[in-house]
Amino acid sequence: MRKPRVILWAAAGVVALGFLVALEIAARHYGLPGPMTNQAKEVVLAPKSGPLLYASMALMMVVLTWRQRFLAFGVAVGIDVVFFLVRWVVDAKMMFGNGALWVVLGCAVIAVTRRTGKERALLLKGVGLGLLLVAGRKTGDTWLLITSKTRPMVLDQYVATADHALGNPSWLVGRLVEATGPVGEHILDYVYIQLAVAAVLVAFYQLRNVASERRFPGHHLVRTFLVIGLLGPAIYMIFPVVGPIFAFGDDGGQWAVADLWPHTPPAITVPHQMPFDEITPRNCMPSLHTAWATAIFIHSRKGPRLLRFGGAFWLIATLGATLGFGYHYGADIIAGVVFTLTIEAALRALDRGWDRSGIQLVVYGATVFTAMLVSYRYLSMEMAENPWVFGPLLILAMTSVIYGYIRTTKTWEPKAAPARQREPQPELV
Repeated sequence: MRKPRVILWAAAGVVALGFLVALEIAARHYGLPGPMTNQAKEVVLAPKSGPLLYASMALMMVVLTWRQRFLAFGVAVGIDVVFFLVRWVVDAKMMFGNGALWVVLGCAVIAVTRRTGKERALLLKGVGLGLLLVAGRKTGDTWLLITSKTRPMVLDQYVATADHALGNPSWLVGRLVEATGPVGEHILDYVYIQLAVAAVLVAFYQLRNVASERRFPGHHLVRTFLVIGLLGPAIYMIFPVVGPIFAFGDDGGQWAVADLWPHTPPAITVPHQMPFDEITPRNCMPSLHTAWATAIFIHSRKGPRLLRFGGAFWLIATLGATLGFGYHYGADIIAGVVFTLTIEAALRALDRGWDRSGIQLVVYGATVFTAMLVSYRYLSMEMAENPWVFGPLLILAMTSVIYGYIRTTKTWEPKAAPARQREPQPELV
């Protein structure tokens, strides 16, 4: 227990537990179950997302051998078949995923009762990795509830006004998606909903050698994913925004400014805070779906061609969905990219050891992100009235962070050792 790493992990576990308990209490205050209760229910009741539970089991299985993986998957499917038959008989809600959760929890029991030393620690890390993915989803749902209850006023008019500097991209992409018909909408909707599954595929590739090497790499996608999900909702509380389809579209009902999205961009008028219902999450600024898709894209770059193609496709399709479904403004997208690069740089710097270049990159990214939020709030009219000035400035600010990230992290990559040259041999005469 005197080892610094053990103390650090113990402290992180205590903080995480305290955070979950606090969210549970907050949710109970509003008369709804919290993340811990919702997760406990899914041991028996129909899960909210079966694919997510199987994705979490896949993450856990990176520490298992192939034989153990096939066995674990078979047990999960068998348990789900039993649950499916029981629900069919009693006419209950149909959803799979309980078997995957049972397998993850069963591996935790095996780690405690049947493993020792490094093998126990490795299996528990795998179980923790899988459960963190599910816990992140549950805590995110509770955070969204808290934003809708504690932030009655939203800042959509400010962001929509600032978005004139970018050409109102949500309105433009919304019309494009509408023109593609149901096929395009279904594809984008699937990509948007199953973002976590895409992340697991990339993470599974990054962690493919854990079972053979018996250790986790210093940095991988799951770390970035979890930190984005942890810090993002805090920005929601500071800058509450519901999105164009709610503030300016049909889905907003009586709370909407008008029914404008996606055919009529809002006029340039002095923006004001506006009240909104206590149901719609204030989850726009920054766009976390864009942030997560950007992280998937970054981490897929070192994979095989198919994985790189998938990462690029998921990023482009996610951008199309977030804008085309009216969930986000263009300003949210730009902020989400800067947000991700700053977090990714901080985690990579933490893994390799902080140095001057890492500190400068993180400070610069945080400064640009803060400047964007401040400008959206206090310079939105100036941005709308001078689009040819502020539009390129926003793109340039985002591009500068991208360039700084690429340039800095490139120097962090291990350099390949030069190939040994063969010594010249004397010729036989």
